Amino acid sequence: RSIRQRVAKFIENRDGYSADPNSIFLTNGASAAIQMVLTAVISGPQDGILIPIPQYPIYSALIALLRGQRIGYELVEENNWGLDMDCMKRSVDQARADGVNPRACVVINPGNPVGSVLTHEQLTKLVIFCKQEGLMLMADEVYQENIYCDKPFVSLKKVVRDLGPEYDDFELVSFHSTSKGMIGECGRRGGYMEMVGVCPGVQSHVLKLASSQLCSNLNGQLMVDLMLNEPKPGDASHTAWKEEKDKIFNSLLRKSKMVYTKLNSIKGVSCQQVEGAMYAFPKIELPAGAIAAATAAGHPADTFYALSLLEQTGLCVVPGNGFGQKEGTFHIRLTFLPDEDELEKALDRFELHHNAFVAEFSKGGIFVHDDELAARA
Repeated sequence: RSIRQRVAKFIENRDGYSADPNSIFLTNGASAAIQMVLTAVISGPQDGILIPIPQYPIYSALIALLRGQRIGYELVEENNWGLDMDCMKRSVDQARADGVNPRACVVINPGNPVGSVLTHEQLTKLVIFCKQEGLMLMADEVYQENIYCDKPFVSLKKVVRDLGPEYDDFELVSFHSTSKGMIGECGRRGGYMEMVGVCPGVQSHVLKLASSQLCSNLNGQLMVDLMLNEPKPGDASHTAWKEEKDKIFNSLLRKSKMVYTKLNSIKGVSCQQVEGAMYAFPKIELPAGAIAAATAAGHPADTFYALSLLEQTGLCVVPGNGFGQKEGTFHIRLTFLPDEDELEKALDRFELHHNAFVAEFSKGGIFVHDDELAARA
């Protein structure tokens, strides 16, 4: 309970509104919390969950596991992967017309895989929409420390409370994790969720579900406490801690700009500004010959591209079809976590491969193979 109280204090300091320790669940990373909530929300194949397209695949996987229905809403790439409320409304209406009961909506902010940061205005419209449609809002906020633009992170808890007493009963579940931020302690499996406005009877059943797993691991709980309650000025460790944290953040900031600039300098590659998280999700223009070759090989075109990149350069990216994407477009997700020198070299190899790949599958092109790529890099 002492750690949950400290989590509540962190939330209060962040948002300016009180938080109830009894509505905070410590979990084995955010993933375990997401699974608990979806287990409670999905009662059968008639229940649907709105998920962004592109989305982090844990949502589509768990919805399928629980026999629910995925209801996709496309993010607007040209608007830095912003929300389109008309598109969301059409998705809900179509789901209901198809006999699906929309139960909840997932939002990932900052975005994975797209690296976007949503504004207070966008989030406010989302909350109003969910209330009108009777949807619980699931806020994946695990990258809230990873902001590289002039837009601040705004929690959905703050947005809901800013809307006033009319939204006191609005159902919101927010997720946070020790796997991201500046510490990146994925293996510790620490995280939490806060339930706001949820019916006490429903919350008691979620508590029973959590209790069936006994408790989250102690290392993860302690890591949550350390992540949220950082050394303060005057503490013995503050100077060393701040120096290391600033070094990590400034490096991520530089690398986010490096990736954005480099990708947009490559013909046939376009990338929205990397505002947050740890990823870029560039769009790749592929020649008709590559699409035909991918079909012949039995692969989606962006998977075919990613496999070629891996085989020819050793660079591993995830094809956009693994996250969902607008029909007729091709993307890849890449991370900018490597050291800056290594990332710069990797981006150079990416450029050489892309140009060679396009040349090979365009009329009269000749592919440059891995030995020549290595010599040039």
